[in-house]
Amino acid sequence: MKKIILFGLMALLMVACSSSDDGLEPSLVPPAPATADGTKTDSAKTDTAKTEPETVKFAAKYRVAKMTITTDGGQAVDSKDKKDYRACTIKIESDTAVWNYEGRGRIRGRGNSTWEWYDKKPYRIKLDEKASILGLCEEKDWVLLANFRDPTKLMNTLVFEMGDRLGIPYPNHTRWIELTLNGDYMGLYQLTEQVEQGKNRVNIDKKAGWLLSFDSDDGPELSPGADDNFWSQVYRMPVCVKSPEISEKIEVKSEKSLIGDAKKALGDLENIILSHDYEALKQVCNVPVMIDYLLIQEYIYNVEVAAPRSIFIHKDSGDDALWTFGPLWDFDAGFDFDWGHMYDGHGYFADYRETVLGTDPARHISNYDYVPSFFTDMWKDKTFVSEVKARWKQIRPRVTAEFWPEAKRYADAAAEAMERDAKRWPIDKQYKTEINRMEKWLNARAVFMDNIVGNYPI
Repeated sequence: MKKIILFGLMALLMVACSSSDDGLEPSLVPPAPATADGTKTDSAKTDTAKTEPETVKFAAKYRVAKMTITTDGGQAVDSKDKKDYRACTIKIESDTAVWNYEGRGRIRGRGNSTWEWYDKKPYRIKLDEKASILGLCEEKDWVLLANFRDPTKLMNTLVFEMGDRLGIPYPNHTRWIELTLNGDYMGLYQLTEQVEQGKNRVNIDKKAGWLLSFDSDDGPELSPGADDNFWSQVYRMPVCVKSPEISEKIEVKSEKSLIGDAKKALGDLENIILSHDYEALKQVCNVPVMIDYLLIQEYIYNVEVAAPRSIFIHKDSGDDALWTFGPLWDFDAGFDFDWGHMYDGHGYFADYRETVLGTDPARHISNYDYVPSFFTDMWKDKTFVSEVKARWKQIRPRVTAEFWPEAKRYADAAAEAMERDAKRWPIDKQYKTEINRMEKWLNARAVFMDNIVGNYPI
């Protein structure tokens, strides 16, 4: 009887999704010893792992699986429009047997500049039936990030890990796959969750919660004819309503009313930020998450805050629900990207001494002095600035000791796949060199941030 119970418990563990991104570790991988702060060391560096084959040096979540997608009739995936989804069969082969998968779904292109400008295309997958993919919680919608502009392939991974470990709600996760599409090897892709409302995604009420995106591409600036976007009342930011969807509320309220409700709900938060009233802000916004979110944006020098693009914020239903920044998304415009070659270049890391939010955010003393004041007006409050300073001191030691080493494990485990990807999509950079440059940039940036944050005016 004990053996039966034990077997049942093991089976449950094997199929459980990785909402905390711990990853399923096959029995061949020895348990990673814990450090003094409770984090696990890299199992690849244990004495036991040195005697194991290469494939088991890394826990399962770091390893590269193979994904084969075959569209019906071999149709090309040449559009990102929703109407142009291609029906397909999806097969995943992993060296973690319980992660193997085969099922039906649809595929189309995705992204804006990443779809329009670059040869290696990103994709969106919609499964016919919800499924757990590579240990992640089950859902239908998944994203394949090409990371073509990013010569390290680590920019999104690093920020996803930072957000997850700092406790920013509903983090995205990284799983590497090598994609073969209709018999054509497409290279190394980052599989992650679609940012959307859902039980295993942004878990807010489907009809009464809000998931908004500040994004000039999806908002009225570049999509003026869309029925799900608006200019915000106070700071005039381009906003797209991701949830609830128009179709979810159309039976109860008109489209105009839905947008009006969203504009008012966000406007109430905007007015509090405009007044830089810290006590009032705590009543309507998750301030600790807001601080972490903005510190991450500054640390990686994500200039998309200035546009803005790919900035998410959400709020559940209920009188006591708080506006919460996140999920974190899309970071290949950070790390000092060379915008002079944005259409064909892969240049990063030239200078770590620039700011997005600024050396004095409240006064917009920054390389990007047109960042919406929605992100900087709270620096007019002394208590808020003191909280930012204290939080950076807590985060700072983890940057080099925890966050970067964790991201680097993905690169180490994917070294062979990265080499194949480099041959499939040759660019003017060597990924090994760029990863080393990224590490140096991050270290220098952290020291620079010590000075910037420490000297924010109070």
